[in-house]
Amino acid sequence: MNEQVNDFAFLPLGGTGEIGMNFNLYRLNGKWLAIDCGIGFSGNDMPEADILVPDPEFIARHKEDLLALVITHAHEDHIGAVTYLWQDLECPVYATKFAASILRRKLREAGMLEDVTIHLINMSDRFNIGEFDLEFIPVTHSIPEAQSVFIRTPYGNVLHTGDWKLDPEPVIGNVTNLEKFAELGREGVLAMVCDSTNVIVKRAPESEMQVRRSLVELIASIKGRVAVTCFASNVSRVESIAYAAKQANRPVVIIGRSLKNLEIAARENGYLADIPPFFTEQNMNDVDLDHVVFIVTGSQGEERSALTRISFDVHQHISFGNGDTVIYSSRTIPGNELAIMRVQDNLARRGARVITSRDHFVHASGHACYEEVCELYKLVQPTYGIPVHGEWIHLNAQANVAKEYNAEPVLLEDGDILRLGPGKPQIVAGVPCGRLVIDGNRLLSVDGDVLSARRRMLYNGVVVASFAVNMNGDLLSDPNISAPGLFDQHDEEFDDVIDEFGELLERLPHKVRLNDEELVDNAKMILRRILGRRLKKKPMVDIHLLRL
Repeated sequence: MNEQVNDFAFLPLGGTGEIGMNFNLYRLNGKWLAIDCGIGFSGNDMPEADILVPDPEFIARHKEDLLALVITHAHEDHIGAVTYLWQDLECPVYATKFAASILRRKLREAGMLEDVTIHLINMSDRFNIGEFDLEFIPVTHSIPEAQSVFIRTPYGNVLHTGDWKLDPEPVIGNVTNLEKFAELGREGVLAMVCDSTNVIVKRAPESEMQVRRSLVELIASIKGRVAVTCFASNVSRVESIAYAAKQANRPVVIIGRSLKNLEIAARENGYLADIPPFFTEQNMNDVDLDHVVFIVTGSQGEERSALTRISFDVHQHISFGNGDTVIYSSRTIPGNELAIMRVQDNLARRGARVITSRDHFVHASGHACYEEVCELYKLVQPTYGIPVHGEWIHLNAQANVAKEYNAEPVLLEDGDILRLGPGKPQIVAGVPCGRLVIDGNRLLSVDGDVLSARRRMLYNGVVVASFAVNMNGDLLSDPNISAPGLFDQHDEEFDDVIDEFGELLERLPHKVRLNDEELVDNAKMILRRILGRRLKKKPMVDIHLLRL
């Protein structure tokens, strides 16, 4: 593939066909521009991993042609992978003030703040990066300063929507300027790369102000302590919870590190201006804890989150029980259902009342539903519709909307290079793409040996056997076998396994028992056969041999 060809192309490397990990590349006459760089969560189908990031292998090989990374907004699935992938990108970052505040905090914690150049872009600004002529279009979303990006090129214009909705009464920011989108439509839009997350939902647009009114009513009606969990990045929701607490004459205590970071970033940029500073775990004894509203992280059942630890009664400072109410002011991200249910069940078991959006209007999505997507297509009138940011059911649903409004849909897999011009858009190539797992301070391939071994251990177990032989290859004592999760140490069958393993080792030819490598290989084969016959499993087997 000739990277220097004069064209305009789009390449998704994360977020197409699954929710999260947004990482998009545009190529204009041989130079690349990245839009967003986010993390994703593995869900129940990948218990051996937790946080995922897109594999940057392709763009890392071309980073000398990567002009910049543009951030549409500060949600983790759009900004969370920057610190992990920075060494593969090494380009300047363009973001609004709020997103830059969030990113700087992440970079500072990673010891990378001095390495990354961040250019501040005001909302509605038009600016150039190389030949890319870009304009930020403010949109409402569940975080301040969310932007769509309008890309003007000699080959045609593209609207990259980012995450958006048409909130009729936003708590923070202005109502989305529909006339601006109509103006872009009149200018001409070759393609719209559009968020698909909520397109299968058919209902009237929900407003964040409606949620605020509902929370005011609900919290005022509750006796005893109240805890509300929501996405930490949702400044509008945090402000609404604090406003409802203020109306009920209740102090607010925030629990969880990400909420503390959010408060700092929000106040740095003029948000939460009418809300008194929150109390924290460090000074919460200064308030009446029997008449308080806690805002707590952990709405998705994250294992190390504050709410999860509270539900298991292992939090250092907080416990919930009889008389307490926990409100889930959030949606359930697909894949997190079991983890959330486990936390809610634990809370109920301890006597707490749990309220969700099924019981009360305590959450409004930050993503556009079917009617809103239809409205945007009607205004923008793109020639082509390119659905992104969703599972395939969502991408297909948006493709149908595109057809309704006379736009030709183009469905892409991550790694597909779609040449937008010159000529009719078409997929011209595919590049390597995939997912990496954040494992401590390192990145591992989802399909690599480490994660593969972890999956095998998870489902089939691991067995470690050790034995000592003399120089003649004779066993000096019974073998020692460790098989946690497969046998009870006091199980008679486990004793039988040890005895059988020892007997078969002694039957090995004398020549094999004199060679360490052959002895270990044969011992592994023997133990695998014993375990496979008894357990109908194929656990990983490791052998430790000591020759004296």
